[in-house]
Order: sequence, then structure tokens, then C-alpha cells
Amino acid sequence: MKIMPCPLNGPRNINEFVYGGEVKAMPDHKNCSDKAWAEYVFYSDNTIKIVKEWWFHSASGYWFIAERHTASDEIIRTYDPSEIYKERVTFDTDTSDADTRKANAIDAKSGDGKGAQP
Repeated sequence: MKIMPCPLNGPRNINEFVYGGEVKAMPDHKNCSDKAWAEYVFYSDNTIKIVKEWWFHSASGYWFIAERHTASDEIIRTYDPSEIYKERVTFDTDTSDADTRKANAIDAKSGDGKGAQP
């Protein structure tokens, strides 16, 4: 049985965790191309080295970072994200997008396609 050292809950069975992807610099989500965003979300370097990865402890709902060697699968260390991230990133929707969604919802509810409010 493989054990993951959770920074919040201590050593736990690896089955309690969900892999969340590599920790890497995020492009500006408001101004990057679709290709740049897809590369950030879906692609990894995939070389033999020590990588920083997001992990989620499903029993406690806790996200943390683990440094793991990709060849040996050895977990070097785990730590709270606050060690490297000092502020939260939010994905606020553009107000014009919200207005469009609201108008579409009204159209769908009224059924007349004119956007008339009930």
C-alpha cells in the first residue's frame, strides 16, 4: 500500500487522494488564446524530474502541493499551497456575458424568443 503524507491529515492511503495536475504558471485567462489555455490545462512536460503537483484529499476536501519524482514515483515532500501562493485567483465573468446568459434564460422561459420578461 502506498502512503501519501498529507500536510493537514498526516500519512494516509494513496486511495484517499485525487491528482489535480502539475503546478505551473497560469496564463492570463482573460487575454490568452484558446491554444495557450489548452496547453496550460491539458499538456505537461512529461520528462523525468521532480515535479510540483496539485493533490486533493477527498475525505477532508483539502488541496495541497506535492513534489514527486516522475521516474521513481517517490513523494519528496508535501505542503500547503500558501507557501507559494499569497493571493487567490478568481474567474469573474464579464458582465456582458452575464447579461447575455440572463437574456437567453428569459427567452427560454418565455418561449417567445423576444426576451420579454414575465
